[in-house]
Amino acid sequence: MTKLRRSITICFLVWGVLFLAGTSRAQTRPPIVEQLAKTYGLDSYGQLDAVRYTFNLELPALKVSLSRTWTWEPKTGQVTYEAKDKDGKPVKVTYLRSQINSAPANVKDEIEPGFVNDNYWFIFPFHVYWDTSAVVTVKEKQQLPVGKGTATLVTVKYPAEVGGYTPGDTWDLFLGPDGRVKEFTYHRGGPKKPSLLSTTWVGYKHAGPLLVSTDHRGVADGQSARIFFTNVAVKLAGSDKWMDAQ
Repeated sequence: MTKLRRSITICFLVWGVLFLAGTSRAQTRPPIVEQLAKTYGLDSYGQLDAVRYTFNLELPALKVSLSRTWTWEPKTGQVTYEAKDKDGKPVKVTYLRSQINSAPANVKDEIEPGFVNDNYWFIFPFHVYWDTSAVVTVKEKQQLPVGKGTATLVTVKYPAEVGGYTPGDTWDLFLGPDGRVKEFTYHRGGPKKPSLLSTTWVGYKHAGPLLVSTDHRGVADGQSARIFFTNVAVKLAGSDKWMDAQ
């Protein structure tokens, strides 16, 4: 069971996540990229001193369920990880992302990749805006992959030649009239599994200035899958109080 949980965790790590700093290429990006990020709170991103959330994964067919809690300080790059080990004992680790190269092996090889993965799920619209190497295209009135009806399709394609966990990944975001993501489909660029994932984006809540989809239900390679967020809260600049998502 330990090996299964570890392999499944790695399978779900960093879907579409690339370390793109310093690799951006000059390209014309559609206005919808910035509009999408602003819909989710980009203009107020600088107000955030700390963000807290618990990433939860459920794969019923494989009897897999995992949770890990993150407290992230965007301005300092400090991350605190909380979860349980294979024996059910609580684990808590705090580190600086700027010092990841000198961090212990478990932080560098397991915890930090987990943080990157979960953060992309948490605020992917921001990463679309930040990851300027990704090529973004837009098509109107495309069929939803999970539900009924059509939506604006924003396709985010990461280049295969750029280093990272899974270069060549493609994310299809389906936007409703309100500019929010309704559903999405993920296409893996490499041979690892899952290779195809489609889920809803529901359970929207505001955590201070952030808009967060807290529930994603769908299918990963033909099997039922759910990723959802709990314990979502933020601290704004100048305040020591957590503001819970509502």
